[in-house]
Amino acid sequence: MESSSRSGTSFDRERIREEGLMPILEHLGELRKRIIYILIVIVIGLVLGLIAAGPAYDYLMAQEPAKTMPLHAFSLWDGIGMYMKFAFIIALILAIPFTAYQLWAFVKPALKKNEQRAALKYVPFALLMFLVGLAFSYFVVFPLAFHFTRSVSASLNLEETIGITQYFTFMFNILIPISLLFELPLVIMFLTAIKVLNPIRLRKMRRLAYFIMIFIGVIVTPPDFISDITVAIPLILLYEFSVFLSGAVYRKQLAAAERNQDLDEEIDA
Repeated sequence: MESSSRSGTSFDRERIREEGLMPILEHLGELRKRIIYILIVIVIGLVLGLIAAGPAYDYLMAQEPAKTMPLHAFSLWDGIGMYMKFAFIIALILAIPFTAYQLWAFVKPALKKNEQRAALKYVPFALLMFLVGLAFSYFVVFPLAFHFTRSVSASLNLEETIGITQYFTFMFNILIPISLLFELPLVIMFLTAIKVLNPIRLRKMRRLAYFIMIFIGVIVTPPDFISDITVAIPLILLYEFSVFLSGAVYRKQLAAAERNQDLDEEIDA
């Protein structure tokens, strides 16, 4: 009897292990599938990006400050590298809303019907926020950073010979991080909708968030106070706007929970 009991207990433990392992394997398989979909879209975006790289390059070269100075190629690969950079940026723009949808599809089984609808409505705005961040970083931050670096070179009596790779690398190193940061309100609203974050927790994290925003502002801009503040303040306001939006979502969740509770009490009565 004792050996039978032990074997039964061992079987139960093994079954629990297997049942616990299977959901993990299923989640990993689902995540792998979503990542493959995203990579396929990025590859398609790269192909389209190579086609659109020429017009995009012509547009940027016709704008300030590029049109006021000669850009040089220091390597036979510079032209190809420039095309690949443009193709990657275009692929990233195309992949952002699709990636947001795949993220929603991945967490969808764990959400209730109302949570699914609430989270899905943020997907179309992913591209819009990225484009807003792209415009802000290109028309505000990039000119500040570029003219500051040129003024330093001029003060040192340096003759500038700017390569095309260096110019666009400098530009994209500013544009991409800031544009991605403009997704912060949507990310926070999404995480609030699926009850991972709430405005109470975000307010407690405010000091850390401010430090991160100021640190990012210092990293992506020249080392002068005006440029740092020009970037850091909008990023801090972006975080506060995210907290406000999180609060709006959270209040709707509390109101819905209260209505459900009242309904349950009426049914019980």
